[in-house]
Amino acid sequence: MIVTISGYRFQFGLTLGMFTLVAAFAVNFVADAQVGPVSVNDADGMKLVDVIRDGGLVLAIRHADTGGMACDSSYRVGDRAGQRNISSLGEEQSRRLGEAIRELNVPIDLPVLTGPVYRARDTAELAFGVDNVEVTDSLLADDYAGHRVSWVISEHRRLLNESPADGENRIIIGHRTPILMALDGRVSRFLYPEGAAIILRPEMDRPEILGILNFAPIQNPGIDRC
Repeated sequence: MIVTISGYRFQFGLTLGMFTLVAAFAVNFVADAQVGPVSVNDADGMKLVDVIRDGGLVLAIRHADTGGMACDSSYRVGDRAGQRNISSLGEEQSRRLGEAIRELNVPIDLPVLTGPVYRARDTAELAFGVDNVEVTDSLLADDYAGHRVSWVISEHRRLLNESPADGENRIIIGHRTPILMALDGRVSRFLYPEGAAIILRPEMDRPEILGILNFAPIQNPGIDRC
């Protein structure tokens, strides 16, 4: 992008959406240090599962593992070759994510919502099946949003605090930055690994964060270097 300051033009290697979010993150990021991920393989994780089984929650799941994959280059929806895609480990993690949610008897308010960027869409469709997934621009990745970035964050805020059907849970599969921005930085980016779910209870003003749960933890995950 090109920015003019006092008559001088500066070119940055950021899209408008990325620049806007980086600036906002720098001002607004105040993480809740007490919110850290737990796994369904430990007692704390299963306590959270018991709460989820009662329904009424939103599960904001970050796309599966992308370790070792090429970073985004084209930032065009529909251009798989120009996107960072999930790895083979991420494909396995996606399938296990869906299996775990079914085996744990977590009630779901279908369809599962996801964005059009492939790493989120693939995660959702591998986990829950194409017929159970709805793709929406409301869950675009921030650096694909361009001039619509403010709208995308607003849509994330709406969906993260929208109550599901009675006794069920809404599942959203998307990207770390817009989800954390919509939550006003109350979760640290370092505590939200690929494939993990932030568990939210919709409230009048903003959702309550109940915890971060990894339904399909993986050993030695790849490094997210993008």
